[in-house]
Amino acid sequence: MHSIVPLVYALEKNKSIHQILITSSTLSSAQIFKKFKFKKTIHQFFPVDSIFLSYKFLNYWKPTISIFIESEIWPGIFRVLNKKKIPLLLLNARITKKTFNRWHSIKYFSDCIFRNISKAYPQNDETFKYLKKLDIPNIKKIGNLKLVNSQHGNFNKLNQNLLKNFNSKKIWCASSTHPGEEMICSKVHIDLKKKYKNLITIIIPRHIHRANRIAEKIRNLKLNVVLHSSNPKNLKTTDIYLVDTYGETKKFYQLTNLVFMGKSLVGNGGQNPLEPAMLGATVLHGQNIGNFTDTYKLLNKLKITQLVKNTKHLTTLMNKLINKNNNEKNYLKIEKIGKKILNETKDEINILLNNEIKKT
Repeated sequence: MHSIVPLVYALEKNKSIHQILITSSTLSSAQIFKKFKFKKTIHQFFPVDSIFLSYKFLNYWKPTISIFIESEIWPGIFRVLNKKKIPLLLLNARITKKTFNRWHSIKYFSDCIFRNISKAYPQNDETFKYLKKLDIPNIKKIGNLKLVNSQHGNFNKLNQNLLKNFNSKKIWCASSTHPGEEMICSKVHIDLKKKYKNLITIIIPRHIHRANRIAEKIRNLKLNVVLHSSNPKNLKTTDIYLVDTYGETKKFYQLTNLVFMGKSLVGNGGQNPLEPAMLGATVLHGQNIGNFTDTYKLLNKLKITQLVKNTKHLTTLMNKLINKNNNEKNYLKIEKIGKKILNETKDEINILLNNEIKKT
């Protein structure tokens, strides 16, 4: 949801737009939405994807255009949108090789779905290639909306007491970790602690329901673990700070110049490194980054990323980089690219919207 926030704020400035409806299927997205101060935008849960419920939903809200984000492909509502002649945009579209192969294996069915898309905007070259193979006729590549830096909202800073605790520490962060990577990072912490006595390692697991199990395993290494949800008052003896809440990663990225992105040493495909990079951090990652090849290619070109081979290599790189400052120049390069993508995307939607308004 965070990737569309700057676009929503930009679209709210269009006087022709009376209301923007954002839908989601998860409670966590709905909770994040509440933190933003939108003026024309409201949130509703997405209906079960059946023809009957899709008709009811669309008849009630009567949208002028519909926009689906990334890999949100819903056969029922796509079909109904087409029947009702409501333009359907697939924005910041993302299709991986695995997803493409799945759709391609049921080609007749996928043709019936994808032909309902009025226009698609792929976020990378891989998706552009797969959208063409799926016979979507109208495709335009603008860029990845996740390159757009969002300064909206006043919830991206930790409370003063916690911030004061962190400010006296040497910090690095492991984000979107998957099973096995938390232990790797804990062992790196043990090695680094020999040199940096005031070190805290922040671990943000991809799935927070694993937090208690992760904490138990780390404690078996004789490390002191603190959970973010416990609202700690003092971090004097803390080794590992475990973030077990949603939507707060940006707060912790701002504390450090080093972030390891998970699902890259253990697991497959990697996780998106853009957010920490956009806040000036150097991003460390393993070899398994196939889902974000284009993103890592860009960040590598800007000298923002470093490849990690194993636990020992991660420790070596941490020792080398932990005292360096955030890379503000690279942040500014990303910001310039992001502004261009945001403006082009906003213009595309406004033109389509104005054309639809003229028809009525």
